[in-house]
Amino acid sequence: MTVNHSLQDLLYSVLQLKPSQLPLHEHTPLLGALPELDSMAVVAILTGLETLYDFTVEDDEIDASVFATYGSLQRFVTQKLSSSP
Repeated sequence: MTVNHSLQDLLYSVLQLKPSQLPLHEHTPLLGALPELDSMAVVAILTGLETLYDFTVEDDEIDASVFATYGSLQRFVTQKLSSSP
């Protein structure tokens, strides 16, 4: 499974949305655009990312820009995977 598909699956699961309700592409706005993406959802997504991809997300690595769009979140995951030992 690619990062794109597994990340989409995680987002749909945490946000309890279907692909037809939220088509995810590079420029899909997330934070501030989706009422489902509240602080608890952000924590659930980060925990899910750590579990799914077996990396740790430090507090200083996360700010609103990571969750600005689907593409920015996907780039964050890809960067974490490429820098993980």
